[in-house]
Amino acid sequence: MSDIETELRALVRARFDEQTRFLAELVKVPSDNPPGDCAPHAARAAELLEALGFSVERHPVPEALARANGMISATNLVVRHRFGPGPTIALNAHGDVVAPGAGWTHDPYGAEIADGQMFGRGVAVSKSDFSTYAFALLALMKSGAALKGAVELHLTYDEEQGGEIGPGWLLSQGISKPDAVICAGFSYAVVIAHNGCLHLEVEVKGRSAHAAIPATGVDALEAATQVLNALYAYRGTLASKVSTVKGIGSPQINVGLISGGINTNVVPDRVTFRLDRRIIPDETPEAVEAEVRAVIAAAARTRPAATVEVKRILLARPLTASAETMRIADTVCRNATRVFGETVASNGVPLYTDARLYAEKGIPVVLYGAGPRTIEEANGHRADERLKLDDLEKATLVTALSVRDLLA
Repeated sequence: MSDIETELRALVRARFDEQTRFLAELVKVPSDNPPGDCAPHAARAAELLEALGFSVERHPVPEALARANGMISATNLVVRHRFGPGPTIALNAHGDVVAPGAGWTHDPYGAEIADGQMFGRGVAVSKSDFSTYAFALLALMKSGAALKGAVELHLTYDEEQGGEIGPGWLLSQGISKPDAVICAGFSYAVVIAHNGCLHLEVEVKGRSAHAAIPATGVDALEAATQVLNALYAYRGTLASKVSTVKGIGSPQINVGLISGGINTNVVPDRVTFRLDRRIIPDETPEAVEAEVRAVIAAAARTRPAATVEVKRILLARPLTASAETMRIADTVCRNATRVFGETVASNGVPLYTDARLYAEKGIPVVLYGAGPRTIEEANGHRADERLKLDDLEKATLVTALSVRDLLA
């Protein structure tokens, strides 16, 4: 173990109780998205960061833009520290979370600690990495390491809606131009690639009629059923297409929302549903969208009396690895393997994140942070979301060591 590693390890350990309290305070403030009223959480996070001695830039997203992206309010936070001339590494985590849902045995906003784990919504995805990155930076600053470059914290608030007014907005507004990025992730793998995602809204229009004389109307639900059956048949074909990237698997499609109808005794005149099609890195997003639209159009032709309209809600491109991405990943993997005492390798994951928005600007990005081996183990997006505090401490040290190596 080098002298700097020994020092950074001691610095992280010395402030770990403080770091745990910092994370607990973040968990205690709701930031559910939807509904996406996240400015209050950003205000609290900024207060906590300033109490640590950071200068915090507050970048409120214009209200109209936030609402256009399905949110009520969002304020993105940026912290900057320059060690010397050289490149800038950004550390990005999101503070918005999915709503708690049912089934919790711990208060989702209580930040309760039991058996060495903290419980709460967002404790692993990804308020944890507000804490990971802030305290890794504090350790580097305290160490006096001679680094060539700068570190920025990008703490954003719309990952659950796609990221366009989080990292996407910071980049488009010229607020930051980092040379490399580490985004929120888990501790036992370094993510170098992930799926993209297509969300489409399908609206089927018919004509209402009294249920006693249904033939005088056009049943939108019957037509929608034809489209849904076609989409589910299409889903069965996707298993034969497997990504070449380890950890990704096959494309997926899911219908997650459906609504329509007027009353029980009325032929439904309108049905709307939304679908989610995951795009593996080996696919072209535009070709995938054309493929799904063709399935819908073919099914719609079997019920010509109804009309079917398709609207794109989201097109998130897959994250793919560049040579520079792999160099960063190798650095993080090396440090994580040493700190955790087991092999930590790079791979892909089948979900999608706002890390892709940095990559789309040509900025190399990997995902690494505090968390278990899988999102299922963390209960991410489920009841009793949890984080092992030992993983938080070790991931903080790994982040500090990796940034040190990249800026050395």
